[in-house]
Amino acid sequence: MKRFLKTIFFSGTVVVVLIVAGFSLIRVTPAKQITWGVDFSQKHAQNFSLDWQEVYLAILEDLRVKNLKISTAWDLLEPKENEYSFFDLDWQLEQAQNHGAKTILVIGMKTPRWPECHLPNWAKTLSEQEQQSRVLELLKQIVLRYRDNQAIFAWQVENEPLFYFGDCPKPDISFLKKEIALVKSLDSRPIIISDSGEQSFWLKPAKLGDIVGTTMYRRVWSTKLNRYIDYPLSPSFYAFRRWIIEKLFHKKIVCVELQTEPWGKKLLYDIPVSEQLELFDTAKFIDNIEFAKNTGFDTFYFWGGEWWYWLKKHGNDSFWQLAKDVIKSSI
Repeated sequence: MKRFLKTIFFSGTVVVVLIVAGFSLIRVTPAKQITWGVDFSQKHAQNFSLDWQEVYLAILEDLRVKNLKISTAWDLLEPKENEYSFFDLDWQLEQAQNHGAKTILVIGMKTPRWPECHLPNWAKTLSEQEQQSRVLELLKQIVLRYRDNQAIFAWQVENEPLFYFGDCPKPDISFLKKEIALVKSLDSRPIIISDSGEQSFWLKPAKLGDIVGTTMYRRVWSTKLNRYIDYPLSPSFYAFRRWIIEKLFHKKIVCVELQTEPWGKKLLYDIPVSEQLELFDTAKFIDNIEFAKNTGFDTFYFWGGEWWYWLKKHGNDSFWQLAKDVIKSSI
């Protein structure tokens, strides 16, 4: 047993040494041309008591965004079993196409924004097997409806499906493979599989998807530690893992969530504005932009557009204007 433990310890030490050495060997050069996009969630905008269509059009017309990641929510698409409601999503994709924007469409049970798994009430009492069967049917309905839509650049199947987070079932890689196989059987556009940028090496997503999506968060609330934590990660940490994925799998890495809003111990709607701005001010916004550039990645989707607009409606347009200036630089 002691010999076994020594072997494990030695192996772990070697891995750590190789990682540290890798950081020092990787010379990170900012990409010459960076694509800046924005994440959008109809449900999140509604939770801010905003007119979600107004927010969406402002992103397209005022920010002049040409790259969107649109998050669907199962409970909005199938509020009653076998009764689908695609009107709102039809409108979002129509507007994206009219404004010359290309989109990543996030589909599945687990899609962005709390509680992560947006189950309709009727599905909450189903068994796990029954839920999975209904999710496959949901994916089928979505892909068949939109596979000829020119506004969609890629499908993101689930959101961080291998990372246990949110009010969700435990990760099930075998089910994820079924989802991917189904989408691939119905359409040829690339599939993005995303994972945590802070707590993953992206190896499994790289095996499964055509493109790897990652997050970049700098300050978050840790429920386990009961305090805020600042991730002690450098841009080279992201660059080194990207290098590994590119060398081993020849897959592109994109940042599908770049933190440009506060991550509080409560949902933003329940935190006073003064506390929000203490957690995340414009200086942090600018710092996160520079951090992102220094990873060498060339594609980022801002996480926080709905929040910027909500602040703007309440007299603080500083974040909106900062984002507008950054996005303008890539047009």
